[in-house]
Amino acid sequence: MPELLHARVEACYQQAEAFFQRRFPRPEVSFKLRGQKAGVAHLDENKLRFNPQLYRENQEDFLKQTVAHEVAHLVAHQLFGHRIQPHGEEWQLIMRGVYELPPNRCHSYDVKRRKVTRYLYRCACPDGDYPFSSQRHALVARGRRYYCRRCKVTLVFSGEQRQE
Repeated sequence: MPELLHARVEACYQQAEAFFQRRFPRPEVSFKLRGQKAGVAHLDENKLRFNPQLYRENQEDFLKQTVAHEVAHLVAHQLFGHRIQPHGEEWQLIMRGVYELPPNRCHSYDVKRRKVTRYLYRCACPDGDYPFSSQRHALVARGRRYYCRRCKVTLVFSGEQRQE
Protein backbone atom coordinates (compact mmCIF):
# COMPACT_ATOMS: atom_id res chain seq x y z
CA MET A 1 0.00 0.00 0.00
CA PRO A 2 2.49 2.73 0.99
CA GLU A 3 4.76 2.20 -2.03
CA LEU A 4 2.35 3.88 -4.48
CA LEU A 5 1.76 6.76 -2.09
CA HIS A 6 5.48 7.29 -1.45
CA ALA A 7 6.08 7.23 -5.21
CA ARG A 8 3.36 9.86 -5.69
CA VAL A 9 4.87 12.09 -2.99
CA GLU A 10 8.23 11.84 -4.75
CA ALA A 11 6.64 12.59 -8.15
CA CYS A 12 4.95 15.69 -6.70
CA TYR A 13 8.27 16.92 -5.34
CA GLN A 14 9.99 16.34 -8.68
CA GLN A 15 7.24 18.33 -10.44
CA ALA A 16 7.65 21.20 -7.97
CA GLU A 17 11.44 21.14 -8.35
CA ALA A 18 11.20 21.27 -12.14
CA PHE A 19 8.65 24.12 -11.96
CA PHE A 20 10.48 26.26 -9.37
CA GLN A 21 14.01 25.25 -10.41
CA ARG A 22 15.09 24.43 -6.85
CA ARG A 23 15.34 21.48 -4.47
CA PHE A 24 12.92 20.79 -1.63
CA PRO A 25 13.69 18.61 1.39
CA ARG A 26 11.62 15.44 1.43
CA PRO A 27 9.14 15.04 4.28
CA GLU A 28 8.63 12.22 6.72
CA VAL A 29 5.50 10.33 5.61
CA SER A 30 3.22 8.61 8.10
CA PHE A 31 -0.04 6.67 7.90
CA LYS A 32 -1.12 7.55 11.42
CA LEU A 33 -4.24 9.59 10.74
CA ARG A 34 -7.79 8.59 11.56
CA GLY A 35 -11.18 10.20 11.37
CA GLN A 36 -12.48 12.53 8.68
CA LYS A 37 -9.24 14.07 7.44
CA ALA A 38 -7.61 12.45 4.42
CA GLY A 39 -4.23 14.08 5.00
CA VAL A 40 -2.42 16.63 7.13
CA ALA A 41 0.78 18.59 6.45
CA HIS A 42 2.86 19.52 9.49
CA LEU A 43 4.72 22.54 8.16
CA ASP A 44 7.39 23.09 10.81
CA GLU A 45 8.19 19.38 11.08
CA ASN A 46 8.18 18.78 7.30
CA LYS A 47 5.88 15.82 7.83
CA LEU A 48 2.88 14.41 6.01
CA ARG A 49 0.26 12.20 7.65
CA PHE A 50 -2.30 10.27 5.63
CA ASN A 51 -5.46 8.35 6.54
CA PRO A 52 -4.92 4.70 5.52
CA GLN A 53 -8.66 3.88 5.60
CA LEU A 54 -9.59 6.71 3.21
CA TYR A 55 -6.57 5.85 1.05
CA ARG A 56 -7.74 2.23 0.68
CA GLU A 57 -11.31 3.26 -0.15
CA ASN A 58 -10.44 6.09 -2.61
CA GLN A 59 -7.00 5.15 -3.90
CA GLU A 60 -7.08 6.69 -7.38
CA ASP A 61 -8.36 10.14 -6.35
CA PHE A 62 -6.36 10.03 -3.12
CA LEU A 63 -3.09 9.55 -5.01
CA LYS A 64 -3.92 12.20 -7.57
CA GLN A 65 -5.59 14.92 -5.48
CA THR A 66 -4.98 14.38 -1.76
CA VAL A 67 -1.25 13.69 -1.98
CA ALA A 68 -0.69 16.73 -4.23
CA HIS A 69 -2.86 18.84 -1.89
CA GLU A 70 -0.69 18.00 1.15
CA VAL A 71 2.63 18.28 -0.70
CA ALA A 72 1.51 21.68 -1.99
CA HIS A 73 1.14 22.85 1.64
CA LEU A 74 4.77 21.95 2.39
CA VAL A 75 6.06 23.43 -0.86
CA ALA A 76 4.12 26.68 -0.30
CA HIS A 77 5.43 26.91 3.25
CA GLN A 78 9.02 26.39 2.10
CA LEU A 79 8.68 28.95 -0.69
CA PHE A 80 6.63 31.66 1.01
CA GLY A 81 7.03 31.16 4.77
CA HIS A 82 4.68 31.26 7.75
CA ARG A 83 2.56 34.27 6.85
CA ILE A 84 0.49 32.68 4.09
CA GLN A 85 -3.06 31.33 4.45
CA PRO A 86 -3.31 27.51 4.40
CA HIS A 87 -5.47 27.49 1.26
CA GLY A 88 -4.52 30.96 0.08
CA GLU A 89 -3.34 32.14 -3.31
CA GLU A 90 0.21 30.75 -2.93
CA TRP A 91 -1.10 27.23 -2.25
CA GLN A 92 -3.66 27.60 -5.06
CA LEU A 93 -0.90 28.69 -7.45
CA ILE A 94 0.96 25.45 -6.73
CA MET A 95 -2.14 23.29 -7.11
CA ARG A 96 -3.08 24.91 -10.44
CA GLY A 97 0.31 25.83 -11.87
CA VAL A 98 2.48 22.92 -10.76
CA TYR A 99 0.06 20.01 -10.44
CA GLU A 100 -2.66 21.24 -12.83
CA LEU A 101 -5.32 20.21 -10.32
CA PRO A 102 -8.31 22.07 -8.88
CA PRO A 103 -7.43 23.73 -5.55
CA ASN A 104 -10.13 21.93 -3.59
CA ARG A 105 -9.96 22.62 0.14
CA CYS A 106 -11.83 19.49 1.20
CA HIS A 107 -12.25 15.94 -0.03
CA SER A 108 -15.64 14.40 -0.78
CA TYR A 109 -14.80 10.86 0.36
CA ASP A 110 -17.50 8.90 2.12
CA VAL A 111 -16.44 8.82 5.78
CA LYS A 112 -17.94 6.09 7.90
CA ARG A 113 -18.59 7.43 11.37
CA ARG A 114 -18.12 4.93 14.14
CA LYS A 115 -20.98 4.28 16.53
CA VAL A 116 -20.78 6.10 19.85
CA THR A 117 -22.63 5.45 23.08
CA ARG A 118 -24.59 8.30 24.62
CA TYR A 119 -25.62 8.22 28.27
CA LEU A 120 -28.93 9.98 28.92
CA TYR A 121 -29.05 12.43 31.82
CA ARG A 122 -32.18 14.19 33.01
CA CYS A 123 -33.29 17.20 35.04
CA ALA A 124 -36.66 18.51 36.28
CA CYS A 125 -37.60 20.14 32.95
CA PRO A 126 -40.29 18.32 30.89
CA ASP A 127 -37.97 18.03 27.87
CA GLY A 128 -34.77 17.76 29.89
CA ASP A 129 -32.88 14.91 28.17
CA TYR A 130 -29.13 15.42 27.88
CA PRO A 131 -27.02 12.87 25.97
CA PHE A 132 -23.52 12.65 27.55
CA SER A 133 -20.44 11.22 25.87
CA SER A 134 -18.53 8.34 27.51
CA GLN A 135 -15.90 10.83 28.63
CA ARG A 136 -18.39 13.15 30.31
CA HIS A 137 -20.22 10.17 31.86
CA ALA A 138 -16.90 8.99 33.36
CA LEU A 139 -16.31 12.47 34.82
CA VAL A 140 -19.69 12.31 36.55
CA ALA A 141 -18.71 8.91 38.00
CA ARG A 142 -15.62 10.64 39.47
CA GLY A 143 -17.70 13.32 41.14
CA ARG A 144 -18.12 16.08 38.54
CA ARG A 145 -21.57 17.69 38.49
CA TYR A 146 -23.45 19.19 35.58
CA TYR A 147 -26.49 21.43 35.94
CA CYS A 148 -29.46 22.25 33.72
CA ARG A 149 -29.17 25.84 32.52
CA ARG A 150 -32.93 26.35 32.75
CA CYS A 151 -34.01 24.75 36.04
CA LYS A 152 -30.54 24.77 37.71
CA VAL A 153 -31.04 21.18 38.96
CA THR A 154 -28.12 18.70 38.93
CA LEU A 155 -28.36 16.40 35.91
CA VAL A 156 -28.83 12.76 36.93
CA PHE A 157 -28.06 9.61 34.91
CA SER A 158 -31.34 7.97 33.85
CA GLY A 159 -29.78 4.54 33.43
CA GLU A 160 -30.50 4.69 29.69
CA GLN A 161 -27.97 4.53 26.89
CA ARG A 162 -28.28 4.77 23.13
CA GLN A 163 -26.06 4.17 20.13
CA GLU A 164 -25.57 6.99 17.60
